[in-house]
Amino acid sequence: MRIVVGVTGASGAPLALRLLQNLMNQEVHLVISKNAWEVIKLELGEGVSFPCSYSYRDDDFSAPLASSSFIIDAMVVIPCSMKTLAAIAHGYADNLITRAAENALKLGKPLILVPRETPLSLVDIDNMRKAKRAGAIILPAMVAYYHKPRSVDDITDFIVGKVLDILGIEHKLYARWGEIKPPPS
Repeated sequence: MRIVVGVTGASGAPLALRLLQNLMNQEVHLVISKNAWEVIKLELGEGVSFPCSYSYRDDDFSAPLASSSFIIDAMVVIPCSMKTLAAIAHGYADNLITRAAENALKLGKPLILVPRETPLSLVDIDNMRKAKRAGAIILPAMVAYYHKPRSVDDITDFIVGKVLDILGIEHKLYARWGEIKPPPS
């Protein structure tokens, strides 16, 4: 698969890193926004490496993925800041992430947005609705407990596993509902 991954300035850099680690057998085109680099330093430290096939600056409109003639299978924005969500919802392609997202929507390709914000304003919710109506898949980074997470890594794996589910990529990052054993009585 050819997948574009956009990383924006919302908290959640570990989600992006874990997703990329699980996409190493795919052709991944990575764009990290300027604001994301500040969050990455805070959450993951200096010198972290993001595995990908190709990477681009967020202001590089000469990159292949700036054109709708560059065929992709899917795009994921993880984490998706409210600024990026608003830009995508309103067709404001001011950087390479939002331009690639616009192309995914134009071509009817899966566009998975992983917003990581709380609480949400009515404007945020309206932007999610607009993006969904345009064809995006909204996958908020929300915690589940049925699989009995024991660490932050378990929670991260659950959210990344949900993204992989939508992409149709097999994984064993979390136990599915039917796989959970009830506690002994």
